[in-house]
Amino acid sequence: MTATAPRLIFAGTPDFAVPALQALLDVGHAPAAVYTQPDRPAGRGRRLRASPVKICAQSAGIPVHQPASLRDPAVWAELASAAPDLLVVAAYGLILPPAVLAIPRRGCVNIHASLLPRWRGAAPIQRALLVGDDETGICLMRMEAGLDTGPVLARAACPIPRGTTGGELHDRLAALGAETLRAALADLLAGRLVAKPQDDARATHAPKLDKTETELDWSRPALELERRVLAFNPHPVARTELAGQTLRVWRARAEQESSAAPPGTVLREDPAGIAVATGSGVLRLTEVQLPGGRPLPAAAFLNARRLVGQRLGAA
Repeated sequence: MTATAPRLIFAGTPDFAVPALQALLDVGHAPAAVYTQPDRPAGRGRRLRASPVKICAQSAGIPVHQPASLRDPAVWAELASAAPDLLVVAAYGLILPPAVLAIPRRGCVNIHASLLPRWRGAAPIQRALLVGDDETGICLMRMEAGLDTGPVLARAACPIPRGTTGGELHDRLAALGAETLRAALADLLAGRLVAKPQDDARATHAPKLDKTETELDWSRPALELERRVLAFNPHPVARTELAGQTLRVWRARAEQESSAAPPGTVLREDPAGIAVATGSGVLRLTEVQLPGGRPLPAAAFLNARRLVGQRLGAA
């Protein structure tokens, strides 16, 4: 008698989740259904836009469900009717209540972008960059009621070389998450993976990014500002004020150099970048953008302007 194929449900929304969904398709475990957040207004015209996961699922012919919340008993009934063996979650963006967690026979697993218990929460990639971690990774975690508190089923580490942006690390971890899921899936479905509890005493938290965090405080050390610029590339992008306009800073590099100039003062400018005094050291801006323009390398930005002596961030 042929064994019945396991029934999977996948829940995810942004680009980060697409490689994991594709991994399931590649190994012949196409989900019976995909859950993703409702279409959102986007772009200048504010037209409704489907999530990347929805686009991937539809191209593969997988039924898509888009509830605004998972707290509706009707949604629970719909999910239960699929009789899933396993629910795989990757950056879904909605909280799974206990009623949902209890539905799949093998439970619910989440692909989380950190080495738990470090960086539990909504923004683990950016938080790791902001504090200068030299390593992060992926955890395949069994979900429970707490925020990223469940036991870990599999993990894979990823180094963070200096100069890495949030976007670059996002893409590496998305691919690593897919690889980790693919490698663990057979054992996961067979119940052979041993779930290791997290050490709550070592937990750190990664709260959602706030727009106020993007403002560069030039009194801070240059290395801290470099990390902020890189962590917020490509979103929400670090910024400062230049002559009454918002200057977005996409890339920068801290340099060990002392300066008696007030923090925020432009010390030098050359094709290699715009050197700005900070509370400790100098930050060299290498890619910037003014309102209505596109991000430009420093050399191109300086073709039409001179900044030496001006004060960035000054009211």
